[in-house]
Amino acid sequence: MPSYTFKDLNTGEEFTTIMSMNEREEYVANNPHMQQVIHSAPALGDPIRLGLKKPDNGFRDRLKEIKKAHSRGLTRSNINTF
Repeated sequence: MPSYTFKDLNTGEEFTTIMSMNEREEYVANNPHMQQVIHSAPALGDPIRLGLKKPDNGFRDRLKEIKKAHSRGLTRSNINTF
């Protein structure tokens, strides 16, 4: 079940609770003084595979070692070393 953060508009207090989507809809309808707070968008993909971030140098060095070890003769390894 997802977690939701709510803010009490009367006191300014914020709290997080875990409830189903149906429970959230019912809670919001029954508590008009509560407002749902969205702090950030959820991560929808891997930043490394999307090209937004590169792996650290130690991991990249290990990938290069693996690529070198598996590139023999006419076949070459297609491991991405970034």
